[in-house]
Amino acid sequence: MKPMGTIPPEFGGRRGMLAIAGRPAAEWAALAADTPLFVYDPAIAAARVARFRAAFPGIELSYAIKANPYPPLVARMAALVDGLDVASVGELRLALGSKAAGAVGFAGPGKRDTELAAAIEARATINLESEGEAVRALAIAERLGLVPRLAVRVNPDIELRGSGMRMGGRPSPFGVDAVRAAALVRQVMAAGADWRGFHIYAGSQALDPQAIIDTQGATLALAARLAEEAGAAPPVVNLGGGFGVPYFPNDQSLDVERVGVALAVALARRGDILADTQFAIELGRWLVAECGVYLTRVIDRKESGGELFVVVDGGLHHQLAASGNFGTVVRRNYPLAVANRMGEPATETVSVVGCLCTPLDRLGDRIALPHAEVGDLIAIFMAGAYGASASPAAFLGHPPAAELLA
Repeated sequence: MKPMGTIPPEFGGRRGMLAIAGRPAAEWAALAADTPLFVYDPAIAAARVARFRAAFPGIELSYAIKANPYPPLVARMAALVDGLDVASVGELRLALGSKAAGAVGFAGPGKRDTELAAAIEARATINLESEGEAVRALAIAERLGLVPRLAVRVNPDIELRGSGMRMGGRPSPFGVDAVRAAALVRQVMAAGADWRGFHIYAGSQALDPQAIIDTQGATLALAARLAEEAGAAPPVVNLGGGFGVPYFPNDQSLDVERVGVALAVALARRGDILADTQFAIELGRWLVAECGVYLTRVIDRKESGGELFVVVDGGLHHQLAASGNFGTVVRRNYPLAVANRMGEPATETVSVVGCLCTPLDRLGDRIALPHAEVGDLIAIFMAGAYGASASPAAFLGHPPAAELLA
């Protein structure tokens, strides 16, 4: 038997049928007319935003749409946060449906000319990832007769320790190396662009508060140094994000209050050149991961070689991360439950497998569950981020999962 992650507190401690946003899971399945489906409770995401506001007063909050681009959820998040972070023209269009362009930042190392033009025309901020991208953006802006809003994304000479994805302190497709960033700022300003500051992102999915504190302190020092080298105070410094969530056994929830206190101290000591700078933090999964539940129905039970398998109608084509095939080195189990048998004692060790014709489609590996019969609902938690949109939905031609906002 292998352990599972902990069910988020908003769903834990329930007995009988799992409730999502006050409605039984079976009702959500009936509303969708079929399983599998994702259900998102925006009240949980709103509570995360409120917690951030309390811990980081005066810091702007941006929602990274890549975490979950479901349009109704994006619209709800846009009303709660200060800005939206996008990484494609599709996400840009989605963001502009809910937020003023001045509050939208466009990142990503491979922006096409058409995407640069769309962002410039909309007056969104482009986070430049290279000198070549800067040349293209400036040329497009000149052709359009517009002043582009350009920030410089920096590949920092620091890394976020313990992060799931390290994006700094090493050669990277993301951003301009710190040693060349000030020169690019001077180039952008000399060309007459509206320089919007720095975007400095060192890593993601970190649960160690001290690692985030150290990284934010180093990021502030780096921003001040680059501003001095460039000879200009940045209007905005995006400190990145990196706040992790507890997916797996023994993961501890991030102490964001501790991070907030330390950041306030660091800001009070910041260099004079940053005195009038606005600071922002960009978050995705920390805001929405725990608000989502993936529901899938048992369609078969079988025994093979002395092991029990519960076969469901969903799979990794909807929830790739839960299968261990999205950014994890060692496969570990997401929190999972039999949705209509919450609180019942575990009576068997089973593997929950999906409907796809591949051995990779394993959603729960040798976990202890109550006895699940054909027709029962399986709930996979922590499904609000990097779920449907980050999974190979077209693989093997199965239909997409429904998505519902509570």
